[in-house]
Amino acid sequence: KDDTQDHRILATAIWYKHNYANRTVALVTKDVNLRMKAKAVGMFVQDYLTDHIKEERVNRTTKRIISVKGADPQLLTALEQTPEGLPLSDFSYKTPPCNQLYKFHLPSKDVLLARYNHNTGNIVMVDQQSAYGISPRNYEQVFAMDAILNPDIKLVSLTGTAGTGKTLIALAGALAQTHLYDQILLSRPVIPLKNQEIGFLPGDAKEKIGPYMLPLYDNLAVIKKNFRDTSKENIKIEEMLRREQLLISPLAYIRGRSLSNTFFIIDEAQNLTPHEVKTIITRAGEGTKIVFTGDVNQIDQPYLDKWSNGLTHLSEKLYGENLFEHVNLIKGERSELSELAGRKL
Repeated sequence: KDDTQDHRILATAIWYKHNYANRTVALVTKDVNLRMKAKAVGMFVQDYLTDHIKEERVNRTTKRIISVKGADPQLLTALEQTPEGLPLSDFSYKTPPCNQLYKFHLPSKDVLLARYNHNTGNIVMVDQQSAYGISPRNYEQVFAMDAILNPDIKLVSLTGTAGTGKTLIALAGALAQTHLYDQILLSRPVIPLKNQEIGFLPGDAKEKIGPYMLPLYDNLAVIKKNFRDTSKENIKIEEMLRREQLLISPLAYIRGRSLSNTFFIIDEAQNLTPHEVKTIITRAGEGTKIVFTGDVNQIDQPYLDKWSNGLTHLSEKLYGENLFEHVNLIKGERSELSELAGRKL
């Protein structure tokens, strides 16, 4: 009954520890549960460290919006009035990474949002934009919507706790750009619970997968509620679903495809390995935009953690690239209860 692989590995490690008492015996594994068992019986145990992003670099990815106080008010007024932006030299800043985000605090206690455009060498103002009935409710969401709607940015990473609007903003932005893309794909990795493997669930393949895709349909329902049932917007969504121009599907069904002129949203990307994230991005053909969303503090995979998951690696390794932008959403907007849980639990 207890003859499991984990117990065999642990028993072997214990045997070596007892028989080689003059040497240091360590059990190295990515399995959190096995590490806990090993510690309980007095084993020296470690995680693999070669695939870990250092703690300070992980924290840096969540604090990449530069908050500027005391900037020249006349300069900020000129920035507001100049759509193409102002040269970086006007601000006396060192050259920042591509798509660096700024939050300028005005004397009136308002905030001016801006982004460094590497192609022009200018700092440009970031305006609040709405998409398919969804409007940003905080500064981070304004940055996120701007990245989603910017055709020059081909890869976007949105992180944040539950209820911060990551997937909703990505989907609304995609629906607002159907004239640019042949198809919108909305996907997520399927992580079954133990003893609840998909193959044992009743029904055909679509019925087995359906429950795992419900959160994605929920976001679509939020967008549809902004319009009447008979509105052209809802009719368009239903027609896109029928013709599979808007396709909600498990990530496993997407792999292996070459995606051209596609807006591809991957939800719960913190449950992907760095190799899986790389595999997905290399599927992108001409005209494709990819958006990864997730919460690096809410991982369901037993062999991944905050420092080794694919979303963390993506945000760190591609930071400063011209085609990439990362935004960390902070404030929950789903409800007061959701915000309370996100902060306290």
